[in-house]
Amino acid sequence: MVPLLLVLLLALLLFGAGFALKILWWVAVVVLVLWLVGFVARPRGGSARWYRW
Repeated sequence: MVPLLLVLLLALLLFGAGFALKILWWVAVVVLVLWLVGFVARPRGGSARWYRW
């Protein structure tokens, strides 16, 4: 009984980690796209930055 519970717990943890990693990949892709759009659409001239940091 205990090994079955351990296997189920491990499967649940791996599924949760996989789901979280997949969401983090999508967040990373969105941030990359926004950064590229900001880089391409920045104002012409000088060292003007499109971001405020």
